[in-house]
Amino acid sequence: MKKRRFRFSKAPLERLLAHDKELPGTTERTDQAPPPPENDAAAEAAENQPVLASAALTDIGLVRANNQDTPLNASPVFGVCDGMGGHRGGEIASALAAEVLLAALQPQSPSSAALSEAVTAANRAVFDKAQADEELSGMGTTLTVVWMSPEEAYIAHVGDSRCYLLRGGELRQLTDDHSIVMEMVRAGIITPEQAEGHPMRNIITRAVGTDETVEADLLSERRAPDDVWLICSDGLHGMVSEDFIRETLSAEGRSPEKAARILLDAALAAGGRDNVSVVVVYDGEGCA
Repeated sequence: MKKRRFRFSKAPLERLLAHDKELPGTTERTDQAPPPPENDAAAEAAENQPVLASAALTDIGLVRANNQDTPLNASPVFGVCDGMGGHRGGEIASALAAEVLLAALQPQSPSSAALSEAVTAANRAVFDKAQADEELSGMGTTLTVVWMSPEEAYIAHVGDSRCYLLRGGELRQLTDDHSIVMEMVRAGIITPEQAEGHPMRNIITRAVGTDETVEADLLSERRAPDDVWLICSDGLHGMVSEDFIRETLSAEGRSPEKAARILLDAALAAGGRDNVSVVVVYDGEGCA
């Protein structure tokens, strides 16, 4: 039986390792993939995955001093964590949340319940690390993740990163931003157009790791051939229009790598005011 291992990108692990080496009494991690699934259900689910083609890109942008984003491209898990909190805190928070989430998901078969438990574990890990180090106090991260089973896509969402689905030429935003400005939009206090330039548009109302517990939005969507998924940080969706996103993802014959590059470059061309992370996933027949 073919063994499936999650892959975790090297850069976030290096950031996490560098920080842990500065703290006394911590255990040094190694850049090794976790062990394969230990139960038959998880192994069978991994073996029966329909074809997925994906790409992930991240960039520091043109304004920020460091990149606090951690994209996840570990099929069948895809997502973005956008960290916050001081000079190093955001980097540590996003990398740690991603690492703990993937480790918690690996031995499981995809489900909303297992995904919720993994988010809880990630929140506890980030919160505990922040409590143990005064320099990291208050750090946290957004977390938007899609976990694919053969039939369903399970989604967990905290913060203002986003998950989009392109199906049949229609682009839908599946997640709701947890931000002050978008709560004002949903309450009818301001319009979506007013929200775009609002001075409080970057203030989020939920984050992983800032409190002892966190409530994640849990969603599921039936998979369909030729679906295109996009998970991104606000460094993308805050800089480019949804029309441009739809046109980019709809282009026939375009690879996920090319689509991700076009989107990231467009965010930079528009000013690159924040870190930019883009994960594009082509599903099923669309990958052939």
